[in-house]
Amino acid sequence: MLSDRRSFLEKMSQAGALSLLAGTSAFASNTEEKNHFTAGPYLQNMDTDQVTIMWITSKNCFSWVEYGEGNYAIHKAFAYHNGLIEANNRIHKITLPNLKPGSAHKYKIVSTEITGFKGSKVEFGETIAGAMLGFKTPAASEDEVKFVIFNDIHDRPQIIPQLLYRYGYTGNVRDYDFVVFNGDCFDWVTEEQQLIDHLIKPTTDIFSSEYPFILTQGNHECRGSFSRHIPEYFAYPENKFYYAFTRGPVRFVILDSGEDKADDNVEYGGLTAFDRYRENQAKWLEKEVAGDEFKKADFRVVLIHISPYHSGDWHGTLHGQKVFGPILNKAKVDIQISGHTHRYMTHDADDTHNYPIVIGGGPIEGNRTLIKVHATRKELNLKMIRDDGEVVGKFQIPRKTKI
Repeated sequence: MLSDRRSFLEKMSQAGALSLLAGTSAFASNTEEKNHFTAGPYLQNMDTDQVTIMWITSKNCFSWVEYGEGNYAIHKAFAYHNGLIEANNRIHKITLPNLKPGSAHKYKIVSTEITGFKGSKVEFGETIAGAMLGFKTPAASEDEVKFVIFNDIHDRPQIIPQLLYRYGYTGNVRDYDFVVFNGDCFDWVTEEQQLIDHLIKPTTDIFSSEYPFILTQGNHECRGSFSRHIPEYFAYPENKFYYAFTRGPVRFVILDSGEDKADDNVEYGGLTAFDRYRENQAKWLEKEVAGDEFKKADFRVVLIHISPYHSGDWHGTLHGQKVFGPILNKAKVDIQISGHTHRYMTHDADDTHNYPIVIGGGPIEGNRTLIKVHATRKELNLKMIRDDGEVVGKFQIPRKTKI
């Protein structure tokens, strides 16, 4: 395993150099080039009985997943909408339904190029298939969950293998069931290749063909000419950046803090409406924290890129504090985990927020962090590890009385 890690880091260096030399977007591929997998597969939205498989091809295709429990891929899944199978596209997003909880599954991605249409007749080209891969669905009543959190990578993809290989393992055993990228993976988003090179490929090279990841929207994901295409490359419940889910003893609430600047800021040309967006989220949040899944969870964890507290006096921070703060204080949250400031810090509950807040550092060497969380039915343990191995934040939170 250690030799594999060293080999991977060497490959990352070589890949980075080749990427700089190439400097081309996936949209400008050579028309004579054979169809191939550009990125993936990578897992999204894993639940006890389903998971979404995503990948990208260089040419427009009809794609499907062959999968099955144990060692046999006997089922076939494809995506469809309004009776039409999703096809003639490059970004493939296919959900495998009715999976058995707590079970190992095998899967293989397959794509057939679509070369053209003649009337209603479809013309097909070559079919390509990926290797047989595997994942395990979580059990319906898991007693524990482990996850790790990155934040504020800012187009420095080397941070992912460096921190994950150093601190994401105990010996040779992974210390995570999934990975969170808690905003600002990019400076601003300008093209597809940036998403692939700086996030998707580094994850697939290490874990995401077997373990899912979550990308929460940071303020820098809102910037750049390609920012509005980001949702096409990831799977979100109801296609929203804010949502909630339960994994083991934890109810996770994902919020989108939006931009830190006001909507009328000249930089955005009048094309943002984050105040209205946060207000709508707050209405959803009120319903979420009043629901049984939230109330009955052993632990309640909030993930939001810009913390409504301890993140300066920017407009977005203060507006988030106004609309989210009272609801979260009333909800008896166990912990909130954020980024944005680039200064790692932990904050105990105080007069303004009645729950602890952890803010990760980054992205400069010496200030980067990996946050590791392990929750059981009785206790939630969090460690924030700086890139030199020093633990710079720690919380040990016992389970509260049910609310």
